[in-house]
Formats: sequence, structure tokens, C-alpha cells
Amino acid sequence: MQLQFVGSGDAFGSGGRFNTCFHVVGKETNFLIDCGASSLIAMNRFGIKRNGIDLILLTHFHADHSGGVPFFILDAQFPARRTRPLTIAGPVGLKEWFPRQMDAAFEGSARSTKKFEVSLVEITPEIPWHFKNAEIKATLVRHGPPANSYHGYRIAMDGKVLAYSGDTEWTDSLIAIGRDADLFVSEAYVYDKPLPLHLSYRQLVEKLPLIRPKRLILTHMSDDMLGRGDAIAHETAEDGMIIKI
Repeated sequence: MQLQFVGSGDAFGSGGRFNTCFHVVGKETNFLIDCGASSLIAMNRFGIKRNGIDLILLTHFHADHSGGVPFFILDAQFPARRTRPLTIAGPVGLKEWFPRQMDAAFEGSARSTKKFEVSLVEITPEIPWHFKNAEIKATLVRHGPPANSYHGYRIAMDGKVLAYSGDTEWTDSLIAIGRDADLFVSEAYVYDKPLPLHLSYRQLVEKLPLIRPKRLILTHMSDDMLGRGDAIAHETAEDGMIIKI
């Protein structure tokens, strides 16, 4: 399994980084985790072939994690001339969010005729959902109202486990998401200052003995984190970085 950080940034482009988007490729499965507003630009920069992507897996509906979906769809419909089916999966509310988001970005685009099928799947937390050879388990995390609209994911594929916190303040559900994972990608928005709805690096470090990931990479960092230098003892994501799991 390979993961590329297409975008590792926060909502505000701290450090000049693209919004959150990860590209995951396995033996049978090719998908995105999140597709923030700048993701199509980043995919073009890194030479990612969008027509090979079968699934966009969304953690939540904030634009820095999902605002690139309309651009992905319109790119698929026009310049890329996609015919391959596409699945978009995420929390409850996805089926109402999708046409609203499409029309907010480009009026009338939700109803335009496409040459490819778009399937929308709302994933039930704690019940494994299978897509090709990937087993995807969603767990609720804490990032604001409504409480059921924010997911972290634990993904088993090709004999490996990839875990992602999504955007969240500390919640004990992160222990189950990341425990013993081959790779745990976690947000660490600030260094130590308590902040509602987001996780601090110091909080995460305190809880790591409970999570015990084989590898940890930090993402979604603000300027506060990006300026800490050697004070960060763990691996940090960079746009374009490729990880073999």
C-alpha cells in the first residue's frame, strides 16, 4: 500500500500547503481520503491520474476536506472524459450535501448529465464497510455539530492497517482508530495550547502509549506547529510526500 500526501495543510493554507487530501493505492484499490478545495491543483502538480481513482472517502464536509469534490467531478466530466464509475463515501448527510455542494460551486451541475455513474454511500460508524479489497471502519470523532458528521477511519488493505484521525479534539475513540496501526496519520493542529475541536501535539504524545502505532505522521498543522522545529520529535507530513506502508 502506498500513501501520498497530496495536501497536508489546514483550512488557512498555513505554510503554503494544499488542503487535506491523501492518495492511497493498493493492489486492487485506488482512492482518495478527503478532497479539500485545492486538491485538483495538487493532483495536477503531482501527476496523479484522476480517472484511476475509484473512491473518494470523506471524513467530514468542511471545505478544506471536501471542497475539491465539485472540481474533481467537473474535471472527470469534461477534460478527463471519465467513463469509470466513482464512489463517494462519508458520514451521514452525504447524500444531501453532494448536490448542494455541486450547485454551490457551479449552479446546475448537480443535475447535469454525466457519462459515469456516481454512487453516494453513507458509512455507519463501527460497522466495517468493504470497498474492493479494503475494509474501512469509520469511528465518530469530535469536530463540532452535528456530532454524527465527523469520521476517523481505520482501513485494512493488503495485509496492512492505515489509520487516520480526521479533524478532532482528543477523544478516546482515537485509541481504537490508531491502535497498533502500521501507519497512523493524525492531525496535530497546535503544539500545546488547548483548542476546542482540534488536537494538540502534546495531547497526542501523552496518549501515544495507549495507541502504539508502528509509525506516526502528523498532518493538518497550523503555523504554531510548523514553527516549532526540533521541538517536534515525530515525523511530519509534507505535500507530495510518498509513504510505503
